[in-house]
Amino acid sequence: MDGSLRIIHAIEWLNERVGRTVAWLTLTMVVTTFAVAILRYGFSMGWVWLQESYVWMHGTIIMMAAGYTLLYDGHVRVDIFYRAASMRTKAWVNIIGTIAFLFPTLAVVAWVTTPYVLLSWERWETSREAGGMVGLFLLKTTMAGFFILMALQGLAMLLRSVLVLQGKLEWEPGDTSSLKGRG
Repeated sequence: MDGSLRIIHAIEWLNERVGRTVAWLTLTMVVTTFAVAILRYGFSMGWVWLQESYVWMHGTIIMMAAGYTLLYDGHVRVDIFYRAASMRTKAWVNIIGTIAFLFPTLAVVAWVTTPYVLLSWERWETSREAGGMVGLFLLKTTMAGFFILMALQGLAMLLRSVLVLQGKLEWEPGDTSSLKGRG
């Protein structure tokens, strides 16, 4: 297998696994939110840490599943021309968009958030709320996970687009059929 293909498979396998694992937080978040509402309004009971937990789950889902969403071409885009374009045109749009927009944006995110995350780890930061959750530094670390997984998926999309321009049309970005059946 070609080196590019191995890289694409490894990145997409990683984002597939992370995305599917993090998706279970959605169910957990819904159950927790339901429990908070029942406890609060039905029994006049509540804990700050329990309320914070579903907010933290929501943040984790958004940050850690962004690469998975890009893998399945689920991010918002202006689709007026792209949808009807040929695979070669889509490949060029993806290459230009990844190099001109995605990678620079992720570089800025990394530049801004890295000191923020490191400081949180240095302080073993916890919730500011009395009775809140400990380990806020772990939640903030999902920002690093965001830009790493997005950058990796951007690289996979870029490599897929180059393969399409080389005439290997089965490597169209957004085609995840190669992930089916892989464990």
